[in-house]
Amino acid sequence: MLTRRRLFSSVAATSLLGVAGCKTTAQSVTRHPFPALKSRAHEATPIRPGEYLARQQQARALMADAALDAIILAEGTSLTYFSGAKWWGSERLFAMVLPARGEAFYICPAFEEGRALEQISAREPGASVDVRTWQEDQSPYTLLAQGLRDRGIATGRVGLEENVRFVFADGIARAAPQLHLTSATVVTAGCRMIKSTHELSLMRLASEVTLSAYEATWSALQLGMTPTDITELSRQAHAALGFEGAADLVLIGSASSFPHGSRQATRVEEGSIVLFDGGGTVEGYKSDLSRTFVIGRPTDRMRHVFDVVRKAQTAALAAARPGVLCGDVDAAARAVVSAAGYGPDYAHFTHRVGHGIGMDGHEWPYLVRGNSTPLKAGMTTSNEPGIYLAGEFGIRLEDDMHITESGAELFTPQSPSLEHPFERA
Repeated sequence: MLTRRRLFSSVAATSLLGVAGCKTTAQSVTRHPFPALKSRAHEATPIRPGEYLARQQQARALMADAALDAIILAEGTSLTYFSGAKWWGSERLFAMVLPARGEAFYICPAFEEGRALEQISAREPGASVDVRTWQEDQSPYTLLAQGLRDRGIATGRVGLEENVRFVFADGIARAAPQLHLTSATVVTAGCRMIKSTHELSLMRLASEVTLSAYEATWSALQLGMTPTDITELSRQAHAALGFEGAADLVLIGSASSFPHGSRQATRVEEGSIVLFDGGGTVEGYKSDLSRTFVIGRPTDRMRHVFDVVRKAQTAALAAARPGVLCGDVDAAARAVVSAAGYGPDYAHFTHRVGHGIGMDGHEWPYLVRGNSTPLKAGMTTSNEPGIYLAGEFGIRLEDDMHITESGAELFTPQSPSLEHPFERA
């Protein structure tokens, strides 16, 4: 049990963070070395050029099914997914155009050409890349339209990735009015929703790293710490394990009754609920975990709510398997919560049970009422039921899971209790 005695018993935490109840600051927290944590960076294998090319082939197959002649991607994770390029956005168009037939080409500001060639990994060894550049006084949209015509696409249906900015979409529409611009989500999400064995291994590592970082942070907690202090501790723990990440959301006491926090100032106190929510990144793939625990001894009401949430998480896990509709997984968890008296509907379980996860923390598919998308092997989602009691506390348990050929598995073990949130069976 994380008692007052345990809070003050960590020699490393006491020596570096000061006496309990002191004015702990984020600056002092950053010096915590977490000497027991060892880097796992060597376990992460980058995505290889051939994998990017295979993804492009899969996209072409989905384009054929959707009667799309090409798709257009600007900055964001879908661009990275299909090309390897990591591009920050600006008002200047940088785009990848992937035709259903023929090689991809890129539209790039002329002064960025060298950087683009460095980043584009989707190529055979020694192969060239078709990068078409535009000067500052030229139109990238005219250049893109010409590139499509060079690929035999003067008319037809072209899909835009869902995050393409309106100003870019409008520019393309004006430069190529004969094209029918539509959504590319059926292709981009269609590819990204199904993870490869390599992707699953990166996501499992990301989840394991975050869970270890959370446990180390929990062990170093002291009374009087603020959410900012704790987030910084968790950031340092992730770094010690070799990756970027943090518990970006730390909710203490009644603030935990707001799923995404509140503006009230809080500090760690005896008897308070603490909720960690956040994750890390391994080779571009995310984790998203939540753990809720109590400082000291929980009340019977806290224990009861925790048990209901854990049973709801278990029910969602049991319901998830190939062929089951996404909405039915949400329903399985919600039925447990409602049967325990915390319903109906969204009364206290105020959000969906899960969202897709991969290169984005939130992506397709979504485990929410009304979503008739059937689950498929290789899909990855969060599993995060919660109960929130206004003015008292909230409890959320979140692990990431993947759909197998016959069911679903969590990447990390479920939290067993409020007193021992990281204990393994």
